[in-house]
Amino acid sequence: MNQKPKRRFRLRTRFFVPAVFMLAIALITFLFPRQGDFKYSFSEGRPWQYGLLTAPFDFPIYKPADQLKQEQDSILRYYEPYYTIDESIEKNAMAEFDADVNLNTKLRNLSPAYILHLRNSLQKTYQSGVMRSEDYDKIFNSETQSMRLRKGNLAESKSVETFNTIRSAYEQLLDNTPRNMDTEMIRSADINKYIRENIVYDASTSEKAREEFIQQVSPSTGMVQTGQRIIDQGEIVSFQTFKVLNSLKRVTEERSGRTGSNGWMIFGQLLLVLLLFGAFYAFLLFFRPQEYRNRKHVVFMLLLITTFVALTAITSQFNLFNVYIIPYAIVTILIRTFIDSRTALFASLITIILSSLMAPFPFEFIVIQIAVAMVSIFMLKELSERYQLIRSSFFILLTYSLMYIGLVMHLEANISKIDPVIFIYFFINFIFILFSYSLVYLIEKSFGFISGVSLVELSNINKPLLKELSEKAPGTFQHSLQVSNLAMAAAVKIGANASLIRTGALYHDVGKMLNPAFFTENQSPGMNPHAGLPFEESARIIINHVRDGVKIAQKNNLPKQIIDFIETHHGTSMPKYFYISWKNANPGKEIDEDLFRYPGPNPFSKETAIMMMADAVEAASRSLPEYTEESIRNLVDSLVDTQVKEGYFKIAPITFRDIDLIKEVFIEKLKTIYHTRIAYPTLNTPQPQKESVE
Repeated sequence: MNQKPKRRFRLRTRFFVPAVFMLAIALITFLFPRQGDFKYSFSEGRPWQYGLLTAPFDFPIYKPADQLKQEQDSILRYYEPYYTIDESIEKNAMAEFDADVNLNTKLRNLSPAYILHLRNSLQKTYQSGVMRSEDYDKIFNSETQSMRLRKGNLAESKSVETFNTIRSAYEQLLDNTPRNMDTEMIRSADINKYIRENIVYDASTSEKAREEFIQQVSPSTGMVQTGQRIIDQGEIVSFQTFKVLNSLKRVTEERSGRTGSNGWMIFGQLLLVLLLFGAFYAFLLFFRPQEYRNRKHVVFMLLLITTFVALTAITSQFNLFNVYIIPYAIVTILIRTFIDSRTALFASLITIILSSLMAPFPFEFIVIQIAVAMVSIFMLKELSERYQLIRSSFFILLTYSLMYIGLVMHLEANISKIDPVIFIYFFINFIFILFSYSLVYLIEKSFGFISGVSLVELSNINKPLLKELSEKAPGTFQHSLQVSNLAMAAAVKIGANASLIRTGALYHDVGKMLNPAFFTENQSPGMNPHAGLPFEESARIIINHVRDGVKIAQKNNLPKQIIDFIETHHGTSMPKYFYISWKNANPGKEIDEDLFRYPGPNPFSKETAIMMMADAVEAASRSLPEYTEESIRNLVDSLVDTQVKEGYFKIAPITFRDIDLIKEVFIEKLKTIYHTRIAYPTLNTPQPQKESVE
């Protein structure tokens, strides 16, 4: 029954990891920039790094975008928009006026002369034309102050001043009131509600005319003939040559479609991505099998690589910003923090090589980024304090700057060719790397990882949980400190994670806080709460400190890696004192061993295995009648060999050589702790002599 779940897990992992890799490969290939057949990178004022380039076909020399826009804006100053007369507006307004003459009391009370005057005025207003005030102001503020009024297929240019807005038409109507008529009576008729805009913007004709206007500006300034020399290796890319190269690139991409229709190009990109990710897959499979089997680690690493390569692809595709702003060192820092340095370097190389296929000047990009990746690993051996990341960021900034200066001097041998703007990009990169400390926290919460910084914070004995342990169970707290020292020394000796085991050891017995008096290290002389209790009940109380510890740890949001130490520090062993006592008290009876067995699981890592050994050795060492090298060695050998014999380390990746080294460390440490102290001499004080009495 125990083998089937493991087999299913292996089968799922066997399919899961390749599936995640294939998903990453597909996503990066999809995002790869489609740049046609033009594979050259160039910048104005920089030397041409390739061989002789001649025109493969005839193509125009396009004007720069800003120059073309400036010329188009200049000619558009004389563009006149198109408008039409909507005759239905006048017809409906006049019909409404005629109807209101009989229905509206304000009009009905006017004399026929007033009615006739108002009707004629409205007709004249519509004949002149009424337009939106926004359109009127826009045209009035233009260079021509005119527009084109279309009637059928003919369009006539008219000054905007010949038209009215609703407001100006109403004011004009009032101003033209005959002297023999009362203006107030005209105003009281609310004639303005019959004045509406009948000059309407003709969007389709205007846009068509605008495009024809723009087309009068030629987008090119000349032609390059097939076979014409453009540039040769080492020559500086001048302004004119830069325009020619940009034009060649544009035409080449237009010819190839730039939409990804070139099947061979996509196949080549897929092959490159497949080979590079395949190398990373093989590295994990053969050299980091533990990481390969860890789904979270695989997803985390591929997500990091894919994110930065995708960001490079999008940046190159749309020219968003310089690629040196992208903090590629974060890939190295994060993988180094949560996994190891070799995996971090390998993942960084994959990221850099894939990104270089999209970045301009790939040679310079690869050289600079690889140097930065190596410095990141050297300077961040273990992230345990914030200042380490700040220090690393400064060294990364220095590496960027020095590598760039060195490359410029190597390629151009002229210090004046150094572009100061690049250093601004490096500084922005530096700022992003400084903020990567926040990413460490987010990744810990998202993936359930634990960093050296978190371990240092958790191992602070002033943390509320440890402080509570020291107050409620002082003996247990001292035991935890001693176990922590023993285990950390052993971890350093065999190359395990000393910070993790130190922190795990401090918390491994927090469950004893609920019943501290039932554990010998917290008992006073003559005090034994187990007296009178059945052995099964005593065993239950002792065993429950593991379950209680897990609950307390979960309540205090301790990481899963620390809870593992609480669960495994006794494995599936037994509290043998009560087990043997029950057997002796009940000879010949069958015993339910589950009542006397810890819930486990057994240790499954080097760190948890060391923890189990250190806990047993430290606890038993307190009961030695005398502390000699022989008694300590016999104790350590007996306890650890028994644990090995009973199979508690079968699934832990620990060797017999590691176990021998751990035992030697324990022996030396215990000898130091329990060394024999010399007896200090007492000061002899002379006794006063009694005077003889005669």
